[in-house]
Amino acid sequence: MRYELLIALRQIRARKFQTLLSVGAIALAVMVLTVSHSLMVGFTGELYNTTVDKLPHVSVFPEEDEDYIYLYGTLIERIGSIEGVTAVSPFLTGQASFKFKENSLNSELGGVIPSQENEISSIEEDMVEGSFQELEFSRNTVVIGSKLAEKLEVNLGDSVDVSFPNANPLSLRVVGIFHTGSPQDESLTYTSLDTAQQFYDVPDVVNGVSVRLRDFNRDTEVTNEIKKLGYNAKGWTETTPAILRTIAIESTSNKVIYGLIVVIASFGVVSTLNLSVIGATGQIGMLRAMGAPVSSIQRIFILQSGILGLLGALAGTFAGVLISLAIGQYEIPAAQSDLYGDISFIPIVVRPQDIIFIIFAVFLLNLITGVYPARQAAKMDPVKAISSK
Repeated sequence: MRYELLIALRQIRARKFQTLLSVGAIALAVMVLTVSHSLMVGFTGELYNTTVDKLPHVSVFPEEDEDYIYLYGTLIERIGSIEGVTAVSPFLTGQASFKFKENSLNSELGGVIPSQENEISSIEEDMVEGSFQELEFSRNTVVIGSKLAEKLEVNLGDSVDVSFPNANPLSLRVVGIFHTGSPQDESLTYTSLDTAQQFYDVPDVVNGVSVRLRDFNRDTEVTNEIKKLGYNAKGWTETTPAILRTIAIESTSNKVIYGLIVVIASFGVVSTLNLSVIGATGQIGMLRAMGAPVSSIQRIFILQSGILGLLGALAGTFAGVLISLAIGQYEIPAAQSDLYGDISFIPIVVRPQDIIFIIFAVFLLNLITGVYPARQAAKMDPVKAISSK
């Protein structure tokens, strides 16, 4: 072990109170940083899970001046051959009026092929009653959202009257109720593609195709590929830009706050080291008189700064992880469940790579901030430093 490290450790032990203050300041900042980052990652992940993961990554619409997509089977094959596409599902959607006894509400009726649609939106996972796949085996059936079922006062097995201007009225039996915790629970219903074509009195056509990608960040690239086929297409970043804006604003504001917190804590270390330089003036003079080079004096104080930063980072991340895990156990009261959608616990995600990055960043920043007091110590005249002892 080099003598610079031995002296740095001795200085840290000799000034216990200052050391505790410096390490505590850094640890507090890192703890706040760790907890805030875990919350941000958790809520961002939850936002993606409840929005992007439930939406088509790319939506395809009819060609210009066309209301429907004809020969959609061929289009599905061509889209399915594009690299990165994992699922394709045709749909025929439109507005419909649902009536049960004295209750009546308007909602979107989507005709789909259940097995293919489930690969897009994973609606089967959101079923609270019945089965989504039942649509594929039973004629004149419908799956509705929990909010719509509540307002219509409909239960599983009831038949609802569905009508709309210029449509063929039908009586559809409820074979499933889903709950996503989003507005779709009231605004969206599913039936089979055949039933929807019968209801809207159209031949074997669709008015859209949903596409799911292996990497949802490639939506723009795949959209351009589909446009080359002559169809209108939009990626999720274009159809739901509010999600991206929300994430970008939160991420930017959090990074600014995190940076300020860590910088403030690092300046606390600089202040401590400056005091250490003043207190160790005589010792610095003795080391210089004994032949210690300027670079060694600088290394002593830079090492002190790095050690203090590392200790604070380790203590702060440890405390932050414990607090984050404790917060993740907090159950959101049922009375507030509507405000948070389908979230029952505060979403917390602690990623090892984030912890390692925080520790490294704080350690590096403290090494850098230790350069100034190290230079101040190295500039001291040995004779004056010894005489001031």
